[in-house]
Formats: sequence, C-alpha cells, structure tokens
Amino acid sequence: MKRFNYGLTAATIAALALWTGFSTARSQTATSSAVQQIHPVAAKDDESSYRQIFDGKTLNGWDGDPKYWRVEDGCLVGEVTPATLLDHNNFIIWRGGTPGDFELKVEYRISSRGNSGINYRSVEVPGVPYAMRGYQADIDGEERMPETKAGVRYAGQNYEERGRTFLAELGQLTHITSGGIAEVIAPLGDPKELQKYVKSGDWNDYHLIIRNNVLIHILNGHLTSLVIDDDATNRRSDGLIGVQVHVGPPMKVEYRWFRIKNL
Repeated sequence: MKRFNYGLTAATIAALALWTGFSTARSQTATSSAVQQIHPVAAKDDESSYRQIFDGKTLNGWDGDPKYWRVEDGCLVGEVTPATLLDHNNFIIWRGGTPGDFELKVEYRISSRGNSGINYRSVEVPGVPYAMRGYQADIDGEERMPETKAGVRYAGQNYEERGRTFLAELGQLTHITSGGIAEVIAPLGDPKELQKYVKSGDWNDYHLIIRNNVLIHILNGHLTSLVIDDDATNRRSDGLIGVQVHVGPPMKVEYRWFRIKNL
C-alpha cells in the first residue's frame, strides 16, 4: 500500500473528497460524461446565485440590541463605547432562516482592538439576551491583545462560541473526532505569513463554504482554516447566522455586502 506524507496537498484533497459526499462509482460515472480538462481553472465570480441578506439601509430581517447595533453609511455597525461595556458577548441575529449547507460572503472592517466574528449553524443561549452558541468565523483587530503582539491573529480561524472553543486555529486543517477532540491533520500555511493578508483599518473579504461536515474559511482569497467535524454529538447541521461585538475594551466593527447562497 502506498503511504502518503500528509502535507497540504494530500490532506486538502482528502478533505474535499469527504466534502463531495459522492461514492467512487458515482464519481467515475460523472467523470466519464464531464468535459475533460488538463488543469483546474479559476472559479467564476458568479454573484447572481447569491442573495443579499442586509439591505444597507435598515435592520430589516435582523434582530439586535440598538444600544450596540445600527446602520451607518450603508454598513451594519456594531459598536461598544466606554459607556456601554459588555458583560457578555452580544450578537445581532439574522432572522431570515437557519441555513445548513451554504456559501456566505461579506466584507468587514474592524477597529484595532476590536474582537468580532460571524456565527453560523448556531443557536441562541436561553436566558442570555442576544447571545449565541455555535461555529464562528473569527475576526479581530491588529491590537486586540497589545500585550501579546508576538502572537497570531484570530482572524480566519474557526472558534465555537460557548462550545468546544478552538476548532481550527489560523493555518490549520483539523479533524474533530467522535470524542470532540480537534486534531491537526496538516498546516495550510505559516500562520504568521497568513495573517499578513489580513488588512488593518481597511475592508477584508470573508468567504465561508459550509457543506456537510466540512467548514472552510477563506479570508482575502486565502484559505485560513478547514475543519472536518465528525463529532456527531456536538456538531450542528444548520442554525442561525449572527455577528458579534465582544466583551473587552471599546470597539467598532462594520459589515457590508452580506450575501448567501444555499448549496
């Protein structure tokens, strides 16, 4: 039997094979009738298949505390001031559905000490207003923790809010076992190099591909984390979407061009 050195290429191919959900026989049948090509080509940027879930003018379809959330200059804005410091993380929740398999794209900009994230396949926390539990595409500012400047950014990683915590850190491909343990299969790149692609004080493009038990986070065109979740007891197959302002110092986060495509 041929043995593989599970570097980036082999592990990524294995993960994407799981993602398809097709049997070998079905794949062979599909290949025989497909258009043949020698090399992969760039994906078409087909925005026509996405629908906007934030209109840029109102909070229609969204549910949040107006103390922290508003619309400003076409953006969904979350802000914590010295007078409104939080005792728990606060979310504004999209009430348009509970997507399961989907792609989501959005642009964000965050203050230097900000901490935010995009929750998906999530639930509300009983008894705690505007709190969520579930998968999160993490977001942070460049000085989120100024005392640990040598550390790695959170942006791009997969963190489960009020759950299993770090599912994949920046630059990791992980497999979560039936016991709930996240094991690193392979690196996706040097995390300190990947974080150089995160823009400070400017707009960043987030792209989530969520299908079956494979969770892919892409930030500014770079694959930043990939999780294969085989923990059937704790994983979720659908749920709410929301965005966060975090406990800590005053901060501001802006989102725009929020769109989703069901898979």
